[in-house]
Amino acid sequence: MIVDQLAEYAQRESARPLPAEVTHHAKRALIDWFSALFPGIALAPGPQLMRTHADELGHGKSSLPGQRTTAFAATAAWINGSISHAAEFDDIFRDAVYHPGCPTIGAALAVAEERSCSGAELLKAITIGYEISTRIGVAVQPSHYRFFHTTGTIGCFGGAAATAALVDGTNPDVMRHALATAATFASGLQQAFRSDAMTKCLHAGHAAWVGVTAGKGAANGVTGALDILEGAAGFGAALSVNPNWAEATRDLGTRYNIQVITQKNHGCCGHTFAAIDAMLDIRQLQTVDPTQIASIRIDTYQTALDVTGNFEPRTAFEAKFSLPYVVAHALLYGAVRLNAFEPQRLADAGIRALMAKTQLVADPQLSAGFPALRAARIVITLRDGRVIEQYAPCRKGDPEAPLSDADINDKFTELASPVIGAGAATRLLAQLWQMERLQVADLRLTSL
Repeated sequence: MIVDQLAEYAQRESARPLPAEVTHHAKRALIDWFSALFPGIALAPGPQLMRTHADELGHGKSSLPGQRTTAFAATAAWINGSISHAAEFDDIFRDAVYHPGCPTIGAALAVAEERSCSGAELLKAITIGYEISTRIGVAVQPSHYRFFHTTGTIGCFGGAAATAALVDGTNPDVMRHALATAATFASGLQQAFRSDAMTKCLHAGHAAWVGVTAGKGAANGVTGALDILEGAAGFGAALSVNPNWAEATRDLGTRYNIQVITQKNHGCCGHTFAAIDAMLDIRQLQTVDPTQIASIRIDTYQTALDVTGNFEPRTAFEAKFSLPYVVAHALLYGAVRLNAFEPQRLADAGIRALMAKTQLVADPQLSAGFPALRAARIVITLRDGRVIEQYAPCRKGDPEAPLSDADINDKFTELASPVIGAGAATRLLAQLWQMERLQVADLRLTSL
């Protein structure tokens, strides 16, 4: 069965050192997760979750970084997993339409702190969680994404795999039953992020919570249905159309998906990134007077329009899922970062004027290439009849145009420093780059 093959891979991976380059990318993923976590603390649903679990805080060994308190591992995974999805700076595995960091690292860090693990063990668990979950994600796409939020569903496998690797990585039975149990709790409907509801972020936290609970339960004898993925009434049958289960185990242990993760350069939905990049290229290459624009046409893939075709965003959350809004903001302000969603920007008359001139078009060729292809074309027509056109074949941060380590550092510093202070951010960043040589406790996350 599929879970047997996944468990055998995890057992092999647990028994050997990670390749140096894989270790490096696991550290990039960990740093990037913290970059997404810290700005999310002040955003919904972070404060609401802290109030909800107030009577649980201060117990347990798992930290809530940036909030100077602890919780039991499952609660910490739930809160940190949710918060790290709130600011929309979390990573992406493009081929599965999936944010692996929030559920996988949310679970892994909580369990690693609870068990006083080494940094090397944490990085290995993160890697195992990424490799297993991303492949399951590819197997059920693209049909899965029609109704389901992959981070909530597939994320359960990432959290469970990471947890099982930490609690008993040498025992394949623990991994088998952790994955099998996680599968039946996988959930998250796309409707949740087509409004201003907080539920989308909670999908990531729930997946992390499921992962911790399923993994620890499996280590203590809780069993799952081992044919849950391919069974007649299992995960694939219920949540996909004709899943390609060969993808779930393809090249496990020889090709690492963690090396081809997209790290976000913009603080909004990843489906908007190629269009933002194209507009930023236009802005860099020539001067465009916004008052002289007659129309803006954005050609991209159909799913991007389904998720981000909102012309009337009223809140910060809705604006992050508004392709017309973020592209107009990119032209006027040269970036789409945290300040793009402040109240004064949401009310900016210039942005709204450009949005009214914008047309969204589903390009058949770009739509056919989804999810592997995430491209967009901007066509600006000026009042004097001139046309400016720019095509972005991928997104900055994608494997074809990855963020450099320096970019990762700059992103971390920009997003972490306002929350924990510049000195603490500098110290933590230096430690994270040395994670394989440290103990997780050395990070002193409860003091941040």
